[in-house]
Amino acid sequence: MSMNPIAYLIYVVVDLYKWVVIAAVIASWLAAFNVINPNNNLVRAALRVLIALTEPVFRPIRRIIPPISGLDLSPLVVFIVIMTIEYAMTEWSPLAAIGW
Repeated sequence: MSMNPIAYLIYVVVDLYKWVVIAAVIASWLAAFNVINPNNNLVRAALRVLIALTEPVFRPIRRIIPPISGLDLSPLVVFIVIMTIEYAMTEWSPLAAIGW
């Protein structure tokens, strides 16, 4: 199936953001379990970039679904939304019929 160029660009951006969410989750786990040292300048810079990219999306979701017993579900919600968008753009027939 061929996608129009704008739809393909949106798909690529959404797919890249999916990997940013995964990296942010893994980095937060590594920092929480002291596997990486957040006081290291390189690690701190990487964490700041990941937080800057993900917090604007996670924050509104946290207002609706607060952390449960310390478990933040906002990355899971974002990941499910991203997967739904990717599915709709590639497999959902009404969008595929119009060239998305």
